[in-house]
Amino acid sequence: MSNEKRHTLSERFHVTKFTLFVVAMIITAILWNLPSTAFGIDGLTVIQQRVIAIFAFATILWVTEAIPSWATSVTLIGALLFTTSDNAFLFFRSGIDKAELLDHGALMATFADPIIILFLGGFILAIAATKSGLDVFLARTLLKPFGTRSEYVLLGFILITGGFSMFVSNTATAAMMLTFLTPVFKALPPEGKGRVALTLAIPIAANIGGMGTPIGTPPNAIALKYLNDPNGLNLGLGFGQWMAFMLPLTLLLLLIGWFLLKKFFPFKKKTIELNIEGSVQRGWRTTVVAVTFILTVLLWMFDKFTGVGANTVAMLPIAVFALAGIVNARDLQDINWSVIWMVAGGFALGLALNESKLAERAIESIPFGSWSPVVILLISGAICYILSNFISNTATAALLVPILAVVCKGMGESLAGIGGTPTVLIGIAIAASTAMCLPISTPPNAIAHSTGLVHQNEMMKIGLSVGLIGLMLGYLLLFFIGKAGLI
Repeated sequence: MSNEKRHTLSERFHVTKFTLFVVAMIITAILWNLPSTAFGIDGLTVIQQRVIAIFAFATILWVTEAIPSWATSVTLIGALLFTTSDNAFLFFRSGIDKAELLDHGALMATFADPIIILFLGGFILAIAATKSGLDVFLARTLLKPFGTRSEYVLLGFILITGGFSMFVSNTATAAMMLTFLTPVFKALPPEGKGRVALTLAIPIAANIGGMGTPIGTPPNAIALKYLNDPNGLNLGLGFGQWMAFMLPLTLLLLLIGWFLLKKFFPFKKKTIELNIEGSVQRGWRTTVVAVTFILTVLLWMFDKFTGVGANTVAMLPIAVFALAGIVNARDLQDINWSVIWMVAGGFALGLALNESKLAERAIESIPFGSWSPVVILLISGAICYILSNFISNTATAALLVPILAVVCKGMGESLAGIGGTPTVLIGIAIAASTAMCLPISTPPNAIAHSTGLVHQNEMMKIGLSVGLIGLMLGYLLLFFIGKAGLI
């Protein structure tokens, strides 16, 4: 492709993004200035109407990605603060009852939500493991039992990647595991499909593995936040409880992914001689990292026995590694802050919907109680799955979970037929994690695609197959667990 053609395509791309942004602004302005009676919600206040307009603005930008998803979250937090809070510009507060205004401190505190600490703990663990060489040691040690047979080496990559992504960022896991592929590729003929299978095994396993624990992927933590909210559902669902019913599903889907990868992309060479390069740093720091990693994982798994919540446990590696100098100020730049901002934006939007009483008013105006719970379950899952294939699964979950939490709370006992509210909210987390059709669907997909070894149609073939199977099995599992009253 010539430079001139690239320049033309780049210009068209930017024009399209700008156009979408302008459309979002126009729709927001229309919703902002419409007569309140046009929304069909009795007693709609000025603040509630502004929240609707900001909600629409965020939704359009999250779906179209006219600007990065994290930037949308930052913008919506700013918009809520400046136009709907008790610290907004005076002309936005003029004539409005103080009781209707949102608490600006609560909006700002969404960036310091305990769930955010949970993410930071996972990021810090990944950074420390990479710096100490613990990741190389673990990969080399864990792959050894799988021998040299190609299909078993593939299984090894899948299980190890899935295991790592349960406790650390699936993006960091994918980036780490892909570095181990180079020496393996040297033992494979270039004309076979084995390289494609191994490359795709990483994102498939990282996406699925994240389902196994509450911290494995942001949608899990978002769902858990609303399930355990003391002012909401207050279910007290623990780390170990989540793993008890999600880990078997995760392992089953990893094996299904292994079978399909072998089927779709068969190895031409039946054996692979493994030679993973890299070294483990010698010294007390590596010991500290290893002990802290193990202790953190154990505390996460047995939080019900210790009485220390997963969010608090996440402070252990942060504090220990900072105190020991294992993680320094420069390492903090490697943290995926865009995810942190994205999640905070979703929390802020949920807070605005609830604190302004907009969600409650909307529920009173819509006959959710007359809808079939099964319809709500299936439609919410389908919407989440479709959106998550095109935009961030974190943004999708942050958008849908707050709404559904309020909807389900309003439906009360009528959801008992499908296992209650947890079935719907955890279903969103499952739907988000199983959406992996395209390079843009998840960061691990993008990392795999960036190698140049995988075509988009190959990624869609395996991603769609594993994703739809995972979606169906996940919802079946939730249905039966919910009916049995185990959640």
